[in-house]
Amino acid sequence: MAADLLKDNYVYWMEASKGQDADIVISSRVRLARNLAQFPFPHLLNAEEGERFIQLFKTAWQKISPAAMPGMTLLMFDQLSSLDRQILVEKHLISPGHARNNSDYNGVLVNEDGSLAIMINEEDHLRIQCFLPGLQLEESLDRAQKVDDLLEGELSLAFDERRGYLTACPTNAGTGMRASVMLHLPAFVISGQLNFLFQNISQLGMTVRGLYGEGTEVVGNLFQISNQITLGQTEEDIRSKLTSITMQIVEQERAMRQKIKADMVYQLEDKVGRAYGILTNARVMTSNEAMNLLSDLRLGIDLGIIKDIDVFALNELLVAIRPAHLQRKAGTEMEAFARDIKRAGVIKEKLIRQAQD
Repeated sequence: MAADLLKDNYVYWMEASKGQDADIVISSRVRLARNLAQFPFPHLLNAEEGERFIQLFKTAWQKISPAAMPGMTLLMFDQLSSLDRQILVEKHLISPGHARNNSDYNGVLVNEDGSLAIMINEEDHLRIQCFLPGLQLEESLDRAQKVDDLLEGELSLAFDERRGYLTACPTNAGTGMRASVMLHLPAFVISGQLNFLFQNISQLGMTVRGLYGEGTEVVGNLFQISNQITLGQTEEDIRSKLTSITMQIVEQERAMRQKIKADMVYQLEDKVGRAYGILTNARVMTSNEAMNLLSDLRLGIDLGIIKDIDVFALNELLVAIRPAHLQRKAGTEMEAFARDIKRAGVIKEKLIRQAQD
Protein backbone atom coordinates (compact mmCIF):
# COMPACT_ATOMS: atom_id res chain seq x y z
CA MET A 1 0.00 0.00 0.00
CA ALA A 2 1.01 3.62 -0.47
CA ALA A 3 1.02 3.99 3.32
CA ASP A 4 4.21 1.88 3.27
CA LEU A 5 5.95 4.95 1.79
CA LEU A 6 5.87 6.34 5.33
CA LYS A 7 7.67 3.29 6.74
CA ASP A 8 10.72 2.73 4.53
CA ASN A 9 13.16 4.63 2.34
CA TYR A 10 12.05 3.36 -1.06
CA VAL A 11 10.56 5.48 -3.86
CA TYR A 12 10.49 4.39 -7.51
CA TRP A 13 12.65 7.27 -8.80
CA MET A 14 15.60 5.63 -7.01
CA GLU A 15 15.66 2.80 -9.59
CA ALA A 16 18.61 4.05 -11.63
CA SER A 17 18.72 0.90 -13.79
CA LYS A 18 15.27 1.74 -15.19
CA GLY A 19 16.04 5.24 -16.45
CA GLN A 20 17.91 6.71 -19.42
CA ASP A 21 21.24 8.47 -18.68
CA ALA A 22 20.76 7.72 -14.98
CA ASP A 23 24.46 8.22 -14.27
CA ILE A 24 23.77 11.95 -14.59
CA VAL A 25 19.97 12.35 -14.61
CA ILE A 26 18.74 11.17 -11.21
CA SER A 27 15.04 11.69 -11.95
CA SER A 28 12.42 13.32 -14.16
CA ARG A 29 9.20 14.93 -12.99
CA VAL A 30 6.17 16.47 -14.65
CA ARG A 31 3.67 18.43 -12.54
CA LEU A 32 0.31 19.78 -13.73
CA ALA A 33 -1.46 22.46 -11.66
CA ARG A 34 -5.25 22.37 -11.80
CA ASN A 35 -8.06 24.17 -9.96
CA LEU A 36 -11.79 23.62 -9.70
CA ALA A 37 -13.88 26.40 -11.21
CA GLN A 38 -16.45 26.61 -8.39
CA PHE A 39 -14.01 27.07 -5.49
CA PRO A 40 -11.64 29.86 -4.40
CA PHE A 41 -7.92 29.09 -4.62
CA PRO A 42 -6.62 27.07 -1.63
CA HIS A 43 -5.25 30.06 0.29
CA LEU A 44 -8.77 31.56 0.24
CA LEU A 45 -10.71 28.41 1.19
CA ASN A 46 -12.59 28.45 4.49
CA ALA A 47 -13.31 25.28 6.45
CA GLU A 48 -16.75 24.75 4.93
CA GLU A 49 -15.52 25.23 1.37
CA GLY A 50 -12.53 23.01 2.07
CA GLU A 51 -14.76 20.21 3.30
CA ARG A 52 -17.04 20.50 0.25
CA PHE A 53 -14.01 20.41 -2.01
CA ILE A 54 -12.65 17.24 -0.39
CA GLN A 55 -15.99 15.47 -0.66
CA LEU A 56 -16.27 16.43 -4.33
CA PHE A 57 -12.73 15.21 -5.02
CA LYS A 58 -13.27 11.92 -3.17
CA THR A 59 -16.44 11.28 -5.17
CA ALA A 60 -14.60 11.91 -8.45
CA TRP A 61 -11.67 9.72 -7.43
CA GLN A 62 -13.95 6.85 -6.40
CA LYS A 63 -15.62 6.95 -9.82
CA ILE A 64 -12.25 6.80 -11.56
CA SER A 65 -10.58 4.30 -9.25
CA PRO A 66 -9.68 1.46 -9.04
CA ALA A 67 -9.84 0.48 -12.71
CA ALA A 68 -8.10 3.56 -14.15
CA MET A 69 -5.95 4.58 -11.15
CA PRO A 70 -5.24 1.36 -9.21
CA GLY A 71 -3.26 1.09 -6.01
CA MET A 72 -3.65 4.71 -4.92
CA THR A 73 -4.17 5.79 -1.31
CA LEU A 74 -5.52 9.09 -0.03
CA LEU A 75 -3.47 10.43 2.88
CA MET A 76 -5.16 13.36 4.65
CA PHE A 77 -2.81 15.63 6.55
CA ASP A 78 -4.98 15.96 9.66
CA GLN A 79 -4.43 12.21 10.12
CA LEU A 80 -0.65 12.41 9.64
CA SER A 81 1.96 13.58 12.12
CA SER A 82 4.36 16.38 11.24
CA LEU A 83 7.05 13.68 10.97
CA ASP A 84 4.93 11.75 8.45
CA ARG A 85 4.45 14.85 6.35
CA GLN A 86 8.17 15.62 6.43
CA ILE A 87 8.91 12.07 5.27
CA LEU A 88 6.70 12.73 2.24
CA VAL A 89 8.70 15.92 1.56
CA GLU A 90 12.00 14.05 1.78
CA LYS A 91 10.72 11.57 -0.79
CA HIS A 92 9.71 14.51 -3.05
CA LEU A 93 6.03 13.50 -2.92
CA ILE A 94 4.85 16.82 -1.48
CA SER A 95 6.40 20.27 -1.18
CA PRO A 96 7.84 21.77 2.04
CA GLY A 97 5.10 24.41 2.03
CA HIS A 98 2.40 21.79 1.65
CA ALA A 99 3.77 19.82 4.61
CA ARG A 100 3.34 22.79 6.95
CA ASN A 101 -0.45 22.69 6.61
CA ASN A 102 -2.29 20.01 8.58
CA SER A 103 -5.86 21.13 7.87
CA ASP A 104 -8.51 18.48 7.26
CA TYR A 105 -8.75 19.45 3.58
CA ASN A 106 -5.04 19.11 2.72
CA GLY A 107 -3.60 15.81 1.62
CA VAL A 108 -1.98 13.72 -1.08
CA LEU A 109 -3.26 10.88 -3.26
CA VAL A 110 -0.31 8.62 -4.01
CA ASN A 111 0.34 5.24 -5.60
CA GLU A 112 2.29 2.36 -4.09
CA ASP A 113 5.77 3.25 -5.36
CA GLY A 114 5.48 7.05 -5.27
CA SER A 115 5.79 7.44 -9.04
CA LEU A 116 2.40 9.17 -9.20
CA ALA A 117 0.99 11.63 -6.67
CA ILE A 118 -1.65 14.35 -6.54
CA MET A 119 -1.07 17.09 -3.99
CA ILE A 120 -4.42 18.34 -2.70
CA ASN A 121 -4.82 22.00 -1.76
CA GLU A 122 -1.19 22.96 -1.90
CA GLU A 123 -0.84 26.25 -3.84
CA ASP A 124 -3.48 24.94 -6.27
CA HIS A 125 -6.40 22.61 -5.64
CA LEU A 126 -4.72 19.73 -7.46
CA ARG A 127 -1.11 19.24 -8.47
CA ILE A 128 -0.68 16.06 -10.48
CA GLN A 129 2.90 14.84 -10.57
CA CYS A 130 4.67 11.88 -12.13
CA PHE A 131 8.17 11.12 -10.89
CA LEU A 132 10.38 8.59 -12.74
CA PRO A 133 14.06 7.55 -12.65
CA GLY A 134 16.55 8.88 -15.19
CA LEU A 135 15.59 10.93 -18.22
CA GLN A 136 11.93 9.99 -18.78
CA LEU A 137 10.15 13.28 -19.34
CA GLU A 138 8.05 11.92 -22.20
CA GLU A 139 6.75 9.01 -20.13
CA SER A 140 6.23 11.29 -17.11
CA LEU A 141 4.14 13.69 -19.20
CA ASP A 142 2.12 10.87 -20.73
CA ARG A 143 1.21 9.43 -17.32
CA ALA A 144 0.37 12.83 -15.84
CA GLN A 145 -1.81 13.73 -18.83
CA LYS A 146 -3.78 10.49 -18.51
CA VAL A 147 -4.59 11.31 -14.88
CA ASP A 148 -5.44 14.88 -15.88
CA ASP A 149 -7.88 13.62 -18.52
CA LEU A 150 -9.54 11.28 -16.02
CA LEU A 151 -10.03 14.04 -13.47
CA GLU A 152 -11.24 16.50 -16.09
CA GLY A 153 -13.90 13.98 -17.04
CA GLU A 154 -15.34 14.17 -13.52
CA LEU A 155 -14.50 17.70 -12.33
CA SER A 156 -15.09 21.20 -13.69
CA LEU A 157 -11.60 22.68 -14.00
CA ALA A 158 -10.87 26.42 -14.11
CA PHE A 159 -9.95 27.11 -17.72
CA ASP A 160 -9.94 30.23 -19.89
CA GLU A 161 -9.80 30.05 -23.69
CA ARG A 162 -7.14 32.77 -23.83
CA ARG A 163 -5.18 32.18 -20.62
CA GLY A 164 -5.41 28.42 -20.43
CA TYR A 165 -5.63 26.70 -17.03
CA LEU A 166 -6.06 29.25 -14.25
CA THR A 167 -3.69 28.92 -11.31
CA ALA A 168 -3.14 30.59 -7.94
CA CYS A 169 0.19 31.97 -9.15
CA PRO A 170 0.00 33.71 -12.56
CA THR A 171 3.40 32.32 -13.56
CA ASN A 172 1.83 28.84 -13.72
CA ALA A 173 -1.12 29.81 -15.92
CA GLY A 174 -1.48 28.40 -19.42
CA THR A 175 -0.46 24.76 -19.41
CA GLY A 176 -0.04 24.79 -15.61
CA MET A 177 2.92 22.52 -16.27
CA ARG A 178 6.31 22.38 -14.59
CA ALA A 179 8.73 19.82 -15.95
CA SER A 180 12.00 19.21 -14.16
CA VAL A 181 15.05 16.98 -14.09
CA MET A 182 17.40 16.32 -11.19
CA LEU A 183 20.99 16.28 -12.41
CA HIS A 184 24.27 15.27 -10.80
CA LEU A 185 26.89 17.64 -12.25
CA PRO A 186 30.19 17.29 -10.37
CA ALA A 187 32.32 17.80 -13.50
CA PHE A 188 30.70 21.18 -14.20
CA VAL A 189 31.59 22.17 -10.63
CA ILE A 190 35.17 20.83 -10.73
CA SER A 191 35.80 22.46 -14.14
CA GLY A 192 34.45 25.83 -13.00
CA GLN A 193 31.79 25.86 -15.75
CA LEU A 194 28.74 26.14 -13.52
CA ASN A 195 28.10 29.88 -13.89
CA PHE A 196 28.38 29.61 -17.66
CA LEU A 197 25.83 26.77 -17.59
CA PHE A 198 23.42 28.75 -15.41
CA GLN A 199 23.60 31.77 -17.73
CA ASN A 200 22.82 29.65 -20.77
CA ILE A 201 19.96 27.86 -19.03
CA SER A 202 18.40 31.16 -17.96
CA GLN A 203 18.58 32.51 -21.52
CA LEU A 204 16.73 29.40 -22.71
CA GLY A 205 13.82 30.05 -20.34
CA MET A 206 14.82 27.50 -17.71
CA THR A 207 15.64 27.91 -14.04
CA VAL A 208 17.93 26.08 -11.61
CA ARG A 209 16.91 25.17 -8.07
CA GLY A 210 18.13 23.03 -5.21
CA LEU A 211 17.21 19.49 -4.24
CA TYR A 212 13.75 20.34 -2.88
CA GLY A 213 12.76 23.03 -5.36
CA GLU A 214 12.31 26.76 -5.05
CA GLY A 215 14.15 28.39 -2.17
CA THR A 216 16.27 25.35 -1.29
CA GLU A 217 20.05 25.21 -1.41
CA VAL A 218 22.17 23.23 -3.83
CA VAL A 219 24.13 20.44 -2.09
CA GLY A 220 25.93 17.36 -3.31
CA ASN A 221 26.29 18.78 -6.84
CA LEU A 222 22.58 18.03 -7.41
CA PHE A 223 20.67 20.57 -9.47
CA GLN A 224 16.99 20.73 -10.37
CA ILE A 225 16.40 22.29 -13.80
CA SER A 226 12.85 23.24 -14.81
CA ASN A 227 10.89 25.44 -17.20
CA GLN A 228 10.09 29.03 -16.21
CA ILE A 229 7.38 29.69 -18.81
CA THR A 230 4.02 27.90 -18.84
CA LEU A 231 1.94 30.36 -20.91
CA GLY A 232 2.01 30.45 -24.72
CA GLN A 233 3.55 26.98 -25.08
CA THR A 234 2.06 23.52 -25.30
CA GLU A 235 2.89 20.82 -22.79
CA GLU A 236 4.79 18.96 -25.52
CA ASP A 237 6.78 22.12 -26.39
CA ILE A 238 7.93 22.40 -22.77
CA ARG A 239 8.75 18.71 -22.52
CA SER A 240 10.66 18.64 -25.79
CA LYS A 241 12.71 21.74 -24.99
CA LEU A 242 13.72 20.53 -21.53
CA THR A 243 14.61 17.11 -22.91
CA SER A 244 16.84 18.67 -25.58
CA ILE A 245 18.59 20.95 -23.06
CA THR A 246 19.08 18.05 -20.64
CA MET A 247 20.64 15.85 -23.32
CA GLN A 248 23.11 18.62 -24.18
CA ILE A 249 24.04 19.04 -20.51
CA VAL A 250 24.46 15.28 -20.13
CA GLU A 251 26.78 15.18 -23.14
CA GLN A 252 28.90 18.05 -21.79
CA GLU A 253 29.04 16.62 -18.27
CA ARG A 254 30.08 13.22 -19.57
CA ALA A 255 32.82 14.72 -21.74
CA MET A 256 34.17 16.79 -18.84
CA ARG A 257 34.18 13.73 -16.58
CA GLN A 258 36.35 11.85 -19.06
CA LYS A 259 38.72 14.81 -19.38
CA ILE A 260 39.04 15.08 -15.60
CA LYS A 261 39.71 11.34 -15.38
CA ALA A 262 42.40 11.61 -18.05
CA ASP A 263 44.07 14.78 -16.75
CA MET A 264 43.65 14.36 -12.98
CA VAL A 265 43.50 10.61 -12.44
CA TYR A 266 45.46 10.57 -9.17
CA GLN A 267 43.63 13.55 -7.71
CA LEU A 268 40.29 12.04 -8.73
CA GLU A 269 41.08 8.63 -7.28
CA ASP A 270 42.29 10.31 -4.10
CA LYS A 271 39.09 12.36 -3.86
CA VAL A 272 36.88 9.30 -4.34
CA GLY A 273 38.96 7.15 -2.00
CA ARG A 274 38.88 9.76 0.75
CA ALA A 275 35.11 10.09 0.36
CA TYR A 276 34.64 6.33 0.71
CA GLY A 277 37.00 6.21 3.69
CA ILE A 278 35.21 8.96 5.57
CA LEU A 279 31.74 7.66 4.73
CA THR A 280 32.58 4.18 6.02
CA ASN A 281 34.44 5.27 9.15
CA ALA A 282 33.00 8.56 10.39
CA ARG A 283 31.09 8.57 13.68
CA VAL A 284 29.45 11.96 13.15
CA MET A 285 28.20 13.32 9.81
CA THR A 286 26.27 16.49 9.01
CA SER A 287 23.75 16.43 6.18
CA ASN A 288 25.73 18.72 3.89
CA GLU A 289 28.98 16.85 4.47
CA ALA A 290 27.26 13.57 3.71
CA MET A 291 25.70 14.90 0.52
CA ASN A 292 29.03 16.22 -0.76
CA LEU A 293 30.91 13.02 0.04
CA LEU A 294 28.19 10.88 -1.53
CA SER A 295 28.50 13.05 -4.65
CA ASP A 296 32.24 12.23 -4.82
CA LEU A 297 31.49 8.55 -4.32
CA ARG A 298 28.78 8.61 -7.02
CA LEU A 299 31.28 10.12 -9.46
CA GLY A 300 33.74 7.36 -8.60
CA ILE A 301 31.10 4.70 -9.30
CA ASP A 302 30.08 6.27 -12.60
CA LEU A 303 33.72 6.44 -13.75
CA GLY A 304 34.50 2.86 -12.73
CA ILE A 305 36.84 3.77 -9.86
CA ILE A 306 34.50 2.13 -7.33
CA LYS A 307 33.01 -1.16 -8.55
CA ASP A 308 31.19 -2.84 -5.68
CA ILE A 309 28.50 -0.26 -4.84
CA ASP A 310 25.22 0.05 -6.71
CA VAL A 311 23.92 3.53 -7.55
CA PHE A 312 20.53 2.51 -6.19
CA ALA A 313 22.12 2.42 -2.72
CA LEU A 314 23.28 6.03 -3.11
CA ASN A 315 19.85 7.12 -4.32
CA GLU A 316 18.31 5.43 -1.30
CA LEU A 317 20.78 7.21 0.98
CA LEU A 318 19.68 10.59 -0.44
CA VAL A 319 16.41 9.95 1.39
CA ALA A 320 17.56 7.75 4.28
CA ILE A 321 19.93 10.39 5.71
CA ARG A 322 17.31 13.15 5.87
CA PRO A 323 16.12 14.25 9.35
CA ALA A 324 12.62 12.75 9.32
CA HIS A 325 13.79 9.39 7.99
CA LEU A 326 16.56 9.20 10.59
CA GLN A 327 14.06 9.89 13.34
CA ARG A 328 11.61 7.34 11.98
CA LYS A 329 14.39 4.73 11.90
CA ALA A 330 15.45 5.61 15.44
CA GLY A 331 11.85 5.59 16.67
CA THR A 332 12.26 8.87 18.51
CA GLU A 333 12.74 12.58 17.99
CA MET A 334 16.39 13.64 17.88
CA GLU A 335 18.33 16.86 18.14
CA ALA A 336 20.70 17.79 15.33
CA PHE A 337 23.84 16.23 16.86
CA ALA A 338 22.06 12.95 17.59
CA ARG A 339 20.89 12.89 13.97
CA ASP A 340 24.49 13.47 12.82
CA ILE A 341 25.56 10.39 14.78
CA LYS A 342 22.66 8.33 13.43
CA ARG A 343 23.35 9.53 9.87
CA ALA A 344 26.97 8.36 10.03
CA GLY A 345 25.81 4.95 11.23
CA VAL A 346 23.18 4.58 8.50
CA ILE A 347 25.68 5.44 5.75
CA LYS A 348 28.36 3.13 7.13
CA GLU A 349 25.93 0.23 7.44
CA LYS A 350 24.60 0.66 3.90
CA LEU A 351 28.01 0.96 2.19
CA ILE A 352 29.66 -1.87 4.10
CA ARG A 353 26.73 -4.17 3.36
CA GLN A 354 27.05 -3.25 -0.34
CA ALA A 355 30.74 -4.16 -0.33
CA GLN A 356 30.02 -7.49 1.38
CA ASP A 357 27.25 -8.41 -1.05
